[in-house]
Amino acid sequence: MKPVIFGLSGPALTDDERAFFTEAAPVGFILFRRNVETRAQLRALTDSLRTLSGRDDVPILIDQEGGRVARMAPPEWPAFPAGPMFDALYDRAPMSAIEAARANAQAIALMLAEVGINVDCLPLLDVAQPDTTEAISTRTLGHEPQRVAAMGRAMLDGLRSGGVVGVVKHMPGHGRAIVDTHYHLPTVTADDAALAIDLAPFQALRDAPMGMTSHIVFEAWDRERPATLSPIIVHDIIRGRIGFDGLLMTDDIDMKALSGTAGEKAAGALAAGCDIVLDCWARMEEMTDIAGRIGDIAPRSVARLDRAMATLGPPSGDMAELIAKRDSLLAFA
Repeated sequence: MKPVIFGLSGPALTDDERAFFTEAAPVGFILFRRNVETRAQLRALTDSLRTLSGRDDVPILIDQEGGRVARMAPPEWPAFPAGPMFDALYDRAPMSAIEAARANAQAIALMLAEVGINVDCLPLLDVAQPDTTEAISTRTLGHEPQRVAAMGRAMLDGLRSGGVVGVVKHMPGHGRAIVDTHYHLPTVTADDAALAIDLAPFQALRDAPMGMTSHIVFEAWDRERPATLSPIIVHDIIRGRIGFDGLLMTDDIDMKALSGTAGEKAAGALAAGCDIVLDCWARMEEMTDIAGRIGDIAPRSVARLDRAMATLGPPSGDMAELIAKRDSLLAFA
């Protein structure tokens, strides 16, 4: 099994993808809007991925946050609010905001579980700053580490109750980036003491089953390499100071923040200490390059994967009731 999660090109597996994935045996798959059309179609796709992998619990990921980041969208699926709405409620009623975040995440999980998706790349634990790039600021849970951690915990709990594994992101923090990593490599010049604010929510949720890195240079820790490619940040900061021992995946290595070929970036991330590489765009040439440059998944990473997926339980709750509860609470924001 290769330590990589691959994307798919469309709403059904192509013959080339089926052959390649059978040979490469990736850890899992990630879905985007190009892969989702209807409930029946999406369930058939996820069933085909489980059959192909031979694993009932193969990780099938999606970025379903709410707001601007929603791969499953109306009219087929309901819209969900983004993080800032819960942050606004927290200003007035912290406990109501925490409960609204939990109900919202549980409703999202029920929607995902219905179509066979078992991992959601949520919650964001990035602490917003006044100049945070819009790519992150429109999605965060606020400027205060304590509230970010509290609502992040509620989201993880809600996802688990709905039968889905959560992924905390973007370690060790994306809030100080003032440019979008999809297009540029951010450099953060804050000193170690200031960065303690960014680490705090991740430390509070260090027992999360899965986490995701950020493609950001933190000069206080490694002046040369972004977190995803930095052994110093992965080992000393994420594993050490944060204390995270869950499954650590990269953010999408196709982002322009990283340079080099797909295979070079994948090998570099694994060498830095990441457990899993995330490659989202289903470009066969790049996927082949990655598969050819990386070995089999490490035993320690297998143990982390198994531990994360073992947190999956049967979905519980009523989606309509959870949404109604969330909306009644958000009405006070």
